[in-house]
Amino acid sequence: MIIIDTIDISKYLEIYPETSGLYPQKLKQIGEKYHQKGYLRQEELYQLAHLNSTRSSYHVKKNPAYRVEKVTEVAYQIEDEFCQLALLVSLQGVGTPTASAILTSLDDTYHAVVDTRVWATLYRLGYFEREKERFKPDDYLRMVELIRRMAKQEGFKVAEVGYALFAYDVVHREGTLH
Repeated sequence: MIIIDTIDISKYLEIYPETSGLYPQKLKQIGEKYHQKGYLRQEELYQLAHLNSTRSSYHVKKNPAYRVEKVTEVAYQIEDEFCQLALLVSLQGVGTPTASAILTSLDDTYHAVVDTRVWATLYRLGYFEREKERFKPDDYLRMVELIRRMAKQEGFKVAEVGYALFAYDVVHREGTLH
């Protein structure tokens, strides 16, 4: 792996609020509710999904309420990230990017919200060999490993590095997102 470029995380964190990215404070509020109860209600999951993806969030409401509570409760109780992600993406309206937002709502020092823009930035920086638009739990694990290293190296929270990578793509992308 040849790293072609690096980014100024502080600079892109300043730019992030001007992007269409989700609102970290709202995500944190939902995470606090999740911590208090140990699960998310359907409406809370919908709010979180809507922060992350307005286009597909309505699918969350297709899940039975008891299923949302049970799946998010079990995901909360287990420590294995892959298993957490696999459980969360089993819910309608929850893809890997939304699952990453759920995990980030619980611990922004260890998780990051990832999506096409974050992958594109990591690709542009030389970490991946090809671009990608759809993600599976393994893809999250690959991205977050890199993001954690960057966060440790630069002295930022993992989530902050994720937001900076998102903003970097917003600034440098040529053409449309999809």
